[in-house]
Parts: sequence; structure tokens; C-alpha cells
Amino acid sequence: MKPAKTQQILTAPHAWRDMPWGEFFRDALNQHLQPCFAKLYGFHMLKIGDLSAEIDTRSCAISHQVNVGSAASSLHVQASPLQLPFEAKSIDACLLAHTLTWSQDPHRILREADRVLIDDGWLVISGFNPFSLLGMGKAVPGLRSRAPCSGRMFSQMRLLDWLGVLNYEVIYRTRFQVVPWNRQGGKMISAHLPALGCLNIAVARKRTFPLTLTPAKKARSAAPIRQTASATRQFRQRNDQDAG
Repeated sequence: MKPAKTQQILTAPHAWRDMPWGEFFRDALNQHLQPCFAKLYGFHMLKIGDLSAEIDTRSCAISHQVNVGSAASSLHVQASPLQLPFEAKSIDACLLAHTLTWSQDPHRILREADRVLIDDGWLVISGFNPFSLLGMGKAVPGLRSRAPCSGRMFSQMRLLDWLGVLNYEVIYRTRFQVVPWNRQGGKMISAHLPALGCLNIAVARKRTFPLTLTPAKKARSAAPIRQTASATRQFRQRNDQDAG
């Protein structure tokens, strides 16, 4: 397995139309993500990466949505996904639409998204499936240097492993087929062989478990123990008096 971090220079497209079939990929993601967005709630949402900015999130109940990227035309904040200019635990949901695909350090992007997310915050990730017909294009010399095959493709199981290390609970995941085989069997692949679908989607929630009890919790947990100990002491004293 290749390491996640690479020194390879990756040229990311600034818009879906900059790659072959890119608008089809975007429309398919919009269709499959709408039910997921409808379940998100909170106050602030980050759409991280130029491609994320083009994803339709109008069905999401989170009204304040900020597009963060490098060169897209619809950006609100121009910044690197590796260094988000937001406070820790200030964001309710983050969208990474193929942001990891053209990243030299996907682990760092995930850690940065984790930093700004609140506890129980939402993380929505999409990418290309290396075990698909599209993934086979990386083995063709003429295609591997052009988008979308020039991007990095991480298996869904590898992505789930990364999320597990960061203590995320995966709520929903799927794979589905898009063009150029949409009419010539793409629907059949999505329905019967989803593992061969060219697009991955994962929706996860940040779970945080405190290692130490807060003072308030300590007080609540200590009270029943004292009452039980006092009742036990009284019971033993009565037994001693009866025995005497």
C-alpha cells in the first residue's frame, strides 16, 4: 500500500468542467448527496476545495455556508485546506468533495477538518474508487497523467480506516457508477455491483468521549455512593445491636 503523503506534484482542476465527464460527476454527486444534506443541521458549514464549492447544498438546513479554496470563482474565503483560517470546534459540517483526490497530504486535510469541527459535527467526503473501471485508467500511460485519472484514488475501506483513527462514526457510505458507462450498463453496475462504482461517498460524525469526569459529573456520581455507604453502615450497626 502506498503511503498517503506524497511528494508528487498534483494539479487539481479548479472546476468540474476542467476534466472529462466532470460535470456528469458533479451532477451525480448532487443527486446522491441531497438526502444526506437534508439530515445535516447546525449553524456553519464549510465547503472545502474548489470542487466542493460547486456542489449543490441548498437542501441543507445549515444556512451559513462558506466556500473555501484556492481559485474557484465562487469562493468566499481563499485559503489552503491544509491551514483553515477558522477557530477550533467552530464548524458544524465540512464537505470534502474530491478534496483528498488532489491532495499531497490527505491525512493533514482530515486532521484540519477535524480541528474545526465541533463535537458530533458532520464530515461528508467523496472521491474516486480505485477498483472501478475508471480506476483501471491509471494503468494506461496515456490516461494516468490526465484528469480524472491523474488524481489519487483511495479505497473506501482505507478512508474508513482513517476516519476510525480520528474517532468518527460512519453514518452512511455508498459507491455508484457514472459516465461513460451510464447508459451502457452503469445503472446495472450501481444496482448489482456497487463495489465497482467509480465514485465513493462517506458521511461520518465526529465522536468525542471525555477521558476524565468534569467536576459536575464527579459530584453527581459521588452522591449516590455516599448514600449507599451510609445506608450500609446503618444496616451493619443495627445488626450488631440485635446480636448484642
